[in-house]
Formats: sequence, C-alpha cells, structure tokens
Amino acid sequence: MEYLPDKNSSYKDVAYWDDRYRTEQHYDWLGSFSSFKHLLEKIMKKEDSILILGCGNSSLGGDMYGAGYHAITNIDYSSVCISAMRARYSGCPGMTWHQMDVRQLSFADASFDVILEKATLDAIMVEEKSPWEVSPETSSFIHQALSEISRCLKPGGRFVSITFAQPFFRKRLYARTAYDWSVRHDSYGEGFEYFVYVMTKGEQLSPEDAALEQRLLEEPASQPASCPTPQDEEDNDFLCNINL
Repeated sequence: MEYLPDKNSSYKDVAYWDDRYRTEQHYDWLGSFSSFKHLLEKIMKKEDSILILGCGNSSLGGDMYGAGYHAITNIDYSSVCISAMRARYSGCPGMTWHQMDVRQLSFADASFDVILEKATLDAIMVEEKSPWEVSPETSSFIHQALSEISRCLKPGGRFVSITFAQPFFRKRLYARTAYDWSVRHDSYGEGFEYFVYVMTKGEQLSPEDAALEQRLLEEPASQPASCPTPQDEEDNDFLCNINL
C-alpha cells in the first residue's frame, strides 16, 4: 500500500498522519457507514449531539450527516487532517472540526449524547505484542481517553467503539466501574467480523462484566501470549499486524 509505514509504531506518530493526510484523500478503516448503519440506528437519534474521535479522512461524518445526523463534532490530533476536512465539509451547517487529543477533550462535562470512535483506539494500541497484557504506557493512555469520554457523555449517553478486537480482549478495557457505564456488543461484516461496543452512561455493569472486572483486579496479569484469530483483510493496513 502507498501509505503503509515502515513500522507499526508510526501509527502513533502525528507526523506520519500529517504527511499521509497531505496527499491521501480518503480512507475508511473497518468499512464504511453503510456497513454498520443498521446497528447505529438502533441507539442514535437524528437530533443527538455526536462526537467522532480520531475522524481522519474517513467519510463517516459526512455519510452520517447525509443520513440526517446534523449535530456532529469531529476531532483528530492531525492539524493537516482537520484543515482538509473542515474545507471539504464547509457546506454542512452543524458539522464542526477541531484538532484535539482524545486524552484531553476540551468540552464541558455531559456535552454529548453519543461519542463514537472507529479504529482510533486500535491505532493507539498498535505496538502491543499480546492481547493479554497491555503495557503500562498504553494502559494509562487508554484509561485517560476512556475517562474523558465518560466525562463528556450525558447521562444515558452512549460511547460507541467500532473495532476488530474480540470481546474477550476488549471488554477487559471497557468493563470498569470507574467509567460509570454498561457494556454490550454486536458485530458486522462478511468474511471478517468487526465488533461494535456500546457503553451506556449511568447504567451498571452486568453481573458478568462486574465479575470480569473483579477477576482482573485480583488475578496476576500473566497469560498466554497469543490467541487464534480469523484471517485478516489485506486492505486494513495496520489491522493486519496486531491482535488486540
């Protein structure tokens, strides 16, 4: 691929993304909006205030706007990306674009009905070698991001995480009492399965997820280094190289 970096760690480097966005016009990780629209329609209303994290040059925000969701805020930590996308969608009233770090969201508490990310957290975790043990650095990054997401959700608001990560691994990060949300998941895709996690602010963890959190707090972190996974799709770039 033209934009494939020499090493996975580049996916965590804003300079890599700035360079990529200067020439790349569009790329959608994990499929387009039409692939999972049927799942989002069950949990979102057209009048919801929506925040998209790590928007990149995906058509997601524009496709959602075209479907009638007009209160959309998009953030990305690449200034090049934000400038290009702001210009591209300048004719969409209610759609805004901001350069921002997911760990330091510049929004008031309880600002959004829906916060959505698609492969953004996957990119953050790109250097992790084992899905069983996340490094302290990455664990801290993810915790900061999830804490900010929880803070910015309205009571009853939903955090939607779209990822290739299987529930056995990803729920270990999301099922935390500190975030004050419940966790459920669905999936989509033909040939390769992707997952949609929905966290609802103000709802308690299920007994199963509460037990998972307690078990993770009590048990040592040592686990097997890998787990069998489906054959990856060639066009999903870094997603072909990590298993989280």
